Amino acid sequence: MIDALQNLWHQILDVLSLFIIPDWGEVINLIPLLLLAGLIGPLLTIAALVWFVYAVRRPRTGVQILEGPDRAQIGADGQPIFPTAEPYCHRDALIYPAGATHCDECRDDLLVRCPKCSVGRVATMAACGNCGLELNLKARVRTVSRIAGPPPGGAAIA
Repeated sequence: MIDALQNLWHQILDVLSLFIIPDWGEVINLIPLLLLAGLIGPLLTIAALVWFVYAVRRPRTGVQILEGPDRAQIGADGQPIFPTAEPYCHRDALIYPAGATHCDECRDDLLVRCPKCSVGRVATMAACGNCGLELNLKARVRTVSRIAGPPPGGAAIA
């Protein structure tokens, strides 16, 4: 019985010796892999963090869209309806963005209806000739930025 227990104990020690006492030749062969994992792994982690910080903090580019002329709505009497305080060309029935002074098609001076008294005047004039209201129209640029995320309409259907 004692011999059986000693044999069992020696077998346990033999199995444990494989884990506790290393084969130094195998450990030395693992050094390049450990160096590779110890150097390349942190470098890849730092590169991923730098890329993430750049992606989060990079300046967002916007798209500038200059507004062009729009067609005026036609009323029940067949005449175009022009809004107040916006330049328009009566001949071509076009409404231009603020700051425009000449029609692109016929090269006529644009007109502006006064928002106070509804009297028309030339767009280059700073004040209304009837009521004296000063209306300075400046050119405006609308900036549109793309929103990151899925396309409109939700996720794609698979």
